[in-house]
Parts: sequence; structure tokens; C-alpha cells
Amino acid sequence: MTPLFLILGFLDAGKTTFIRDTLMDDDFTEGKSTLLIVCEEGEIEYDVEEMKNRKVSIVHVENEEDFRPSFMMDCVKTYKADRVMIEWNGTWSVSRILQQGFPRRWELSQIITIVDAPTFETYMANMRQMMNEVIQFSELVIFNKCNASTKRNTLRKLVRTLNRRAQCVFEAAEGEESGYDDEIELPYDMNADVIEIPDDDYGIFYLDVLDNLSDYVGKKVKFLAMVYRGKETPKGTFVPGRFAMTCCAADIAFIGFLCYGDAVAYKTRDWVKVTCEVQSKYLKEYEGEGPVYKLIEVEPAKKPEDHVVMMN
Repeated sequence: MTPLFLILGFLDAGKTTFIRDTLMDDDFTEGKSTLLIVCEEGEIEYDVEEMKNRKVSIVHVENEEDFRPSFMMDCVKTYKADRVMIEWNGTWSVSRILQQGFPRRWELSQIITIVDAPTFETYMANMRQMMNEVIQFSELVIFNKCNASTKRNTLRKLVRTLNRRAQCVFEAAEGEESGYDDEIELPYDMNADVIEIPDDDYGIFYLDVLDNLSDYVGKKVKFLAMVYRGKETPKGTFVPGRFAMTCCAADIAFIGFLCYGDAVAYKTRDWVKVTCEVQSKYLKEYEGEGPVYKLIEVEPAKKPEDHVVMMN
């Protein structure tokens, strides 16, 4: 099988620089050949001779409608590369190409999104649907041009609310220090027999469990939540969670983890106080191990005056 790497991001986000630097890394290339399909021309261009010396063949695609199965099959027959990298056009549909699929010989190994950190929040505010699409499919999101004033926690929260599987990496801007600390102090006692999550801090708790699951496995937690059950929710389970907002009303989404336990007396949108044990379990939604709850106790609760929690 030929590994395929799909690189997403908007114009001038740094896709070309990332790909060029990756292909110059001997640990990545291992002397093998690469087919690079370029779907967007930015300010930075590839040095054709340099790429040729690295066993990289470059193919340009100017129109989205040209990126179809017949084109990819021609690439398979013509280049017979050891790996494929696609620099996707930021204005083209990601979901379309993923639904269309790739040749059988090409195995999608990783989807990476490159983001310009200083403009990310502006893009989220003005081009949210397009940003949602690139983030929701990515396993790795790389923020470029970070400095000491970059709100890394806020950016991480924005990403994780859209895609809780995505990992975030922050690259320093030229001349900036990369190793600055933005860790937050948790607003609850991790050493308590039962960790009580303050109502206003549910968002912090949710994201910290995603980022540091091993710190929570086996611990008991108690928090106010709304019950959710959908058609896809397995029998004998429910999701205790909250509606959360990152920066504006358009960002509101329900966030929570699957809970195993008998709570049949409660239906969707009921408010409860739950005590659970955090566990790690393989779920297809995580594509691996992820956080779940084992129910210890559930009791009715009143809907809070402000039922939407903030993520930042």
C-alpha cells in the first residue's frame, strides 16, 4: 500500500513550507520516492530541481473538477511513487474528495491542517463553515507563527470543540521562543475522593479530560449535567453533558462523554447531578481509546439560570 498524506489549510497558512520542510527530512523520506499533488499556488514555490533531487515528482491541478478518480488512477500508473502528498486547495470541498475516495493502492495515512495562528479566530468568525470542514477531518492541526501572546488554550479549545480527536501543535514565529508555558490551574481538587466540578468550569474539565485522560482514569467526578439520548446511543447508556460556547452563539455545541449505567428514569433534556468514575474505552467515534463514564449515582437537579457554559 502507498501511504497518502492530505495537507489542508487556507492560502498562506504555510502548507507549502510545511510540505517542503517535511520532504527535506531524511527521516521522513528514507530515500523513497514521493508524488506531490499541488492544488494551490501560494507565494512560496517548490524548487523543482531540489525536489527532483529528493525523488519528488510534482503534479499541479488547477481546477477542482479535474481531481477525479481517472486523474488519480493516471497518477498511480505514471508515477508508482512510494508515498503521496496532496496540498489541497483551501477553497475546495474536503468532504467531497473524502467521499469520492482514493485509488485502492493509496492508503490515507494522515490528514493534517496547517493554520495561521494570528488569523485563526477571524477565519472562525467569518468563514466558520469552511473552517469546520477542514478541522473536523484532521488528526493533527499545526498552528504557525505563534508567539508569547498567542492564546494557545483558546485555539486548542476551538479545535477540540469541533474535533475532539485532533491534536494541536504550536510552531513559533521566526525569532520567537517556542517553549512558553500556557498551562492553566485547574479550578477543582484532583486529589479529592470525589472531584466536584464547579458549574462554570465544566468546559475546562471536559477539555482537560480529553487532553490528559490518564490523569482522570479511575477517579470519581461529580457535576451538573443535561441528559442526552439519541438513536445512536447504545442501550443502557446516556450522555451527561452541557451546551458550551467558545466565543459566540454560532459556536454552541453539546459536549459530553458516554456514560454506562441505569438512568432510565431520566429522558433527554432532563437535568441531573451525576457522580461517575472516569474510564478509558475503545469506541469507534474515537478511533481508539477515549474517555467514558461508569455511573455511580444520579439524582434530579434544577436547570441552571445560565445553562450554556463557556469554553474560554
